[in-house]
Amino acid sequence: MIKFGVRTDSIWRDNLGRIKKLRFLYLLLLIPVVHVFIFNYIPMYGVIIAFKDFNISKGIIGSEWNDFMHFRVMFSMPGFLRVLKNTLIISFLRILFGFPAPIILALLINEIKNTKYKKIVQSVSYLPNFMAWTVLGGIFIALFSITGPINYIITLLGGESIYFLTSTIYFVPILVLTGIWQSIGYSSIIYLAALSSVNMDLYDSADVDGASRLRKALSISLPAIAPLTLILFILTISGILSAGFDQIYNLYNPMVYPVADVIDTYVYRAGIEELRYDFSTAVGLFKNIVGVILIILTNMFAKRVTDSEGIW
Repeated sequence: MIKFGVRTDSIWRDNLGRIKKLRFLYLLLLIPVVHVFIFNYIPMYGVIIAFKDFNISKGIIGSEWNDFMHFRVMFSMPGFLRVLKNTLIISFLRILFGFPAPIILALLINEIKNTKYKKIVQSVSYLPNFMAWTVLGGIFIALFSITGPINYIITLLGGESIYFLTSTIYFVPILVLTGIWQSIGYSSIIYLAALSSVNMDLYDSADVDGASRLRKALSISLPAIAPLTLILFILTISGILSAGFDQIYNLYNPMVYPVADVIDTYVYRAGIEELRYDFSTAVGLFKNIVGVILIILTNMFAKRVTDSEGIW
C-alpha cells in the first residue's frame, strides 16, 4: 500500500510538473474546450423539446410532454420520406465522388518535385474553402444562369440555353461537383501530411526496381495513408444524413425541391420559417441518432474486414 501510494504521488508530481511546464499550451487548449462545452454540450438540454409540445411562454420545463407525437408525425408525412431519400442520394454521391477526390489530389501534389510550384498549387486549391457559400452561391448562380457565361458558350456552339439551377436533372450533379471543387484542396491537407511522413527510402528502392509513378503511388503511398483513410471514411459515413445545408440553401429554389430538399433544409423551414421548433428538433435528433448508429456499425465492419482497430 505504501509503495502504491508512493508510486501514485510520483505520477501526480510528474503530471503536475508537465502541466506546469506546458501551461501556456494548456491555456490555449482551454479555449476550444470551453467553446465546445458552451455551444455543443449545454444546448443538449434543449433536445427534450423534441418530446414536448413546446410553448415559448411556458418554456422548456413548463411545456407538456407529447408522447412521441412529433416522431409519429414525422414518419407519417409523405414529404419527409422524399426528403430522406434526397438526403441519402446526395450524401451517397458526395461520398462516392467526393471522398476519393482529395486523396487523388494529395497523391498528385505529392508527385510534384518543384517545391515552389507545389506550394502554388496547394495554395490555389485551398482558396475556395475559405469562401462562404453565400459568396460562392452568388458566383455559381451567375455562372449557370440563363444569361451566364456557360449558357453563352453553349449557344455560341449552336446549342440551346439550359436552365441548370431550375432543372431536376442538372441540379444534383452541379451540387456534387461544386461541393467537391470547394472542399477538395482543404480536405487534401491531412493526406499530404500523412504522405510527408513516408520513408523516402521506399521510393528510392522502388526507383531502383524501375517502378513507375503509378506503381509507387499504388504500392507505397496508398498503403501508407490507408489507416488514416479508413478513420476519415468512418467519420464521413456518420454524417451521411448531413447533405450540406449551406451549399444547398444558397443554390436551390422551389423548382428543384423534389430532388434537392434535404433534412437540413426541411428542418430549417419547419423550425425557422414555420416556427415549429419542437418538430424541427425531433427531425434533427433523428438525424443525429442515425449518424451515431452508422458510425458504430461502420467501425465494427472496418474492424472485421481489415486489420485496423478502427476509431476505438
